[in-house]
Amino acid sequence: MKKVFFRAVLVLAVCSIGPLAYAHHSFAALFDANKPIRLKGTLTKIEWTNPHSYFHLDVVDSKGVTHNWAVEGAGPGALSRRGFKKGDINIGDTLIVDGYLVKKSGVRLIDGRVVTLPDGRVINGGTEGDGGPGDARPADAQKAPGT
Repeated sequence: MKKVFFRAVLVLAVCSIGPLAYAHHSFAALFDANKPIRLKGTLTKIEWTNPHSYFHLDVVDSKGVTHNWAVEGAGPGALSRRGFKKGDINIGDTLIVDGYLVKKSGVRLIDGRVVTLPDGRVINGGTEGDGGPGDARPADAQKAPGT
């Protein structure tokens, strides 16, 4: 009976860790360093979660169509140490984000390396040590497709 209980606990532990292990990844596993992008949009959702935070922006393209983009950043603790706290942004704020597109075509997800807050402060939003491009704003950042 103890063996069955131990195995059940082990299986549950492995299953619960699986999604967390997937969420914490290297830059190169998900994003393309050859596809810099700049988004300017209205904040619609904030997820202050570990190991990565996410926030969502409504970005209007050149045809007037609004697309919702997800921006992945460092965890809340790392962002806080850089001076970016949850109270610094609110739903409805306009943010500018320089980052890199996800590798999978058609997915509106970027790795947010540099975030310009509504008050004009510029914060490094990337995950340190993830193998991604440096902390500087990409000089050749392109606009979001269709904008």
